[in-house]
Amino acid sequence: MEIFITILILVAIIVIPNIKIVPQAKSYVIERLGSYYTSWGNGLHFKIPFVDRIAKIVSLKETVKDFAPQPVITKDNVTMQIDTVVYYQITDPKLYTYGVDAPVSAIENLTATTLRNIIGELELDQTLTSRDIINGKMRSILDEATDPWGIKVNRVEVKNIIPPRDIQEAMEKQMRAERERREKILQAEGEKKSSILIAEGEKESAILRAEAEKESQIRVAEGEAEAMLKIKEAEAKGIELLREAKADKSVLTLKSYEALAKMADGQATKLIVPANIQDVATFGTTLAEVMKDKK
Repeated sequence: MEIFITILILVAIIVIPNIKIVPQAKSYVIERLGSYYTSWGNGLHFKIPFVDRIAKIVSLKETVKDFAPQPVITKDNVTMQIDTVVYYQITDPKLYTYGVDAPVSAIENLTATTLRNIIGELELDQTLTSRDIINGKMRSILDEATDPWGIKVNRVEVKNIIPPRDIQEAMEKQMRAERERREKILQAEGEKKSSILIAEGEKESAILRAEAEKESQIRVAEGEAEAMLKIKEAEAKGIELLREAKADKSVLTLKSYEALAKMADGQATKLIVPANIQDVATFGTTLAEVMKDKK
């Protein structure tokens, strides 16, 4: 009985540690007698004791690696520091395990050399404005180079581009000058628009004043014409009364004179008239004076 229990304990000690559960997004690389045997996916697995061994546990999730800044030289001989971020994923655990020693270090060195080659073909200004081009070229080259290692490079991003201090100062001066130039242009455009609006306002004001003056002169002329018409009517009426008075040889009364003066002046209430006009000659003289004052 004791022997049976001992055997069970030994079996448990040997068997239980060899039962493996592989979690999601993991892969176990298995070697049998020192040679690659298989790769376990997620699920329950059993390895033969003393024969099989887990050579490597590989994560199949996308990995982000931020590499330290690398010194690079542009085509116009400017040295700058550029750091990159690489997004990669293991697609073949076997190639990743046996394809290259220290895969992450290999990717870092490959990224540095690729970056130097690409930047060496660009000038400083192109480097600062061509991040998308640099990212695309690096991703294509790295993906092709890491394919034999079972690695797929999904994306490469240039994180920071740090030019030398003197270059930074020159760029800052250039930016300040550009901002000042734009500010002056905006001010000039504002002053131009303001001057145009002021001139248009003055033009419209002058037109309105001229129209108002024209309208006033028209009204004055119409008033004068209307007054002249009344005077002519009064003169005609006066001549008619003179003819009647001469024909009848009668004496003109104050009532006849007031009627005539009202025609000539429009309102003769303020006129100082004689109490009586004895003859036609006196009447004519008075009428002429009234017409002269009216004009």
